[in-house]
Amino acid sequence: MRYGRQISSGGVLFRPSGEGYQVALIRLKDGKVHALPKGLVEEGEDPQETAVREVREETGMEGEPVAPLGYIRYYYYSPEEDTRYFKLVHFYLLRYRGGSEEGHDWEVEGVEWMPIERALQALSYKGEREILKKAAAIIEGTGEGSEEGGAPKMEGGE
Repeated sequence: MRYGRQISSGGVLFRPSGEGYQVALIRLKDGKVHALPKGLVEEGEDPQETAVREVREETGMEGEPVAPLGYIRYYYYSPEEDTRYFKLVHFYLLRYRGGSEEGHDWEVEGVEWMPIERALQALSYKGEREILKKAAAIIEGTGEGSEEGGAPKMEGGE
């Protein structure tokens, strides 16, 4: 078996809805997995650019970067490559700017907008739930990077 390392980036895409906010989750593996959109950082890209690109590709929607959310890390095994990978995934909070979930790419089975609380229950991976909790604190005005009234302000990259 071989060993490898991968760096990915993804985003929490959010929009106002009624009295709260919604986030976009992708569906995978016959609808059994709900996840945040993410993918590999390409050569010459920085993680924030990757997050914007991957959110656009996997959800069909455009997002504007608001704040970095940190990262998760884990190991996984690829039987096709007989390789055990260490994976680091950066995440960014992205404000919805347009597009439609109908425009997602072939890797994704579907995209769903969900209220934050429902999304926290639906996410399949613990690390992504932790990232969404950080995003929720910013979106809802209780975390760093927010202005009064709960509207997130723009921040620079990492």
